[in-house]
Amino acid sequence: MTNRNHTPHHAISPALGITLVSIAAIFWGTTGTAQSLGGAGLSPYWLGAAQLAVSAVFYAALRWCVAHRRQRQAGQPLFPRPASLGMDMRHIALAAIGIGGYSICFYAGVKLTGVAVGTAVAIGSSPIWAGFMQAVFLRAPLSPLWWCGTAVSIAGGVAMALSKGASAAPLSVAGLVLCLLAGLSYAAYALINKRLVSRASPELVNFYVFSGAALFAVPVAFLLAGVPRFSAPSLLVAVYLGVVVSGIAHALFSSGLRGISGPTGVTLSLIEPVAAFVLAIWVVGEHQALQSWVGLALVMLGLLVVVRAELKASRAQSLPVRSGPAIS
Repeated sequence: MTNRNHTPHHAISPALGITLVSIAAIFWGTTGTAQSLGGAGLSPYWLGAAQLAVSAVFYAALRWCVAHRRQRQAGQPLFPRPASLGMDMRHIALAAIGIGGYSICFYAGVKLTGVAVGTAVAIGSSPIWAGFMQAVFLRAPLSPLWWCGTAVSIAGGVAMALSKGASAAPLSVAGLVLCLLAGLSYAAYALINKRLVSRASPELVNFYVFSGAALFAVPVAFLLAGVPRFSAPSLLVAVYLGVVVSGIAHALFSSGLRGISGPTGVTLSLIEPVAAFVLAIWVVGEHQALQSWVGLALVMLGLLVVVRAELKASRAQSLPVRSGPAIS
């Protein structure tokens, strides 16, 4: 039974939601650079599992800080039962499997298909999965303008990913399926997370979700990669990814979802390859082909259209409904 004293967390403005998710995507764009600087010696499965475990610890610490700063009422538990806040444990479990499954499926898929093709399939399919799931399960289809902007952004993101060069080896069907599952897992996580953060604070929701994801990912990593061999550089990278990429970034992402739709949040995640593109030039010193620059322009153009569609939908929802004359 839901605690009647619980007050659902109010939505924020769409503009603030867009800003928070965009900042989160910029943090996500640092993943590749961080891995290139110190994560090469560790299995990607264990790197993903360690990242989730560190993020769970981060959210526990963040929850403690936030709760004490708000001077929580005496007798109120630090980590209340999800049911007492109106959250369904099935939703938490699905969100945990979603974010944990994304990590496992993406790394496994990229290993089979290559980085370029695997990344293109995963990032390109996520917004499509999110849009279809919202239409089918939530009965809230998105506008043609949203789909148009998303299609342009996906085309740009795929162009940026493939500009790095695809492997000459035959494509792996299993790898493509895994990357599609990665996109589906991430989209499902985003839509469920939006529902959860309407019931509880983002740091509490993410503590439950990422703790469950770590419990799911660690045994899978052990089965796929055996005993981990951590080095000092790989451990530092795992801590950075857990605190910044899965911690701070997903806290911003969850907060932003209180102001925008789940599919829009997923599409805005395409800012991630843009951030990675900039870091590759400034930090790593990579030379980027013309195709990457064209893809960058398409991503930004498409995102502008998506933002316009989101703001337009928000204004339409805020307009008062005019009742017509009564019919006798």
